[in-house]
Amino acid sequence: MAIKVLIRRKFKENSLGEASRLMIKTRYNAMERKGYISSETLSNLETPRVIVVMSMWQTPDDWAAWKNSNTRKENEILIEKLTEGTTQIEIYNLGMPRQ
Repeated sequence: MAIKVLIRRKFKENSLGEASRLMIKTRYNAMERKGYISSETLSNLETPRVIVVMSMWQTPDDWAAWKNSNTRKENEILIEKLTEGTTQIEIYNLGMPRQ
């Protein structure tokens, strides 16, 4: 079952250039991982420093393997230095749940 992962961050003033560089690097690293399908980056229209990255993975296990990888952890340490507040991660199934 494919999933989408939404990661929401608010970046500090004057940090978007460096944040963009690090997020592009992270995306290229993710693209090499098993189960990666696609991703896109969205910036909030009213608050451009609020960025949402939406990635799609073949399975929750594929996402978990990437999330827990040393490569991602190293990138996240650098990205977190540029953020304000807490990074929010939400994971969604595609479609409505079956009852």
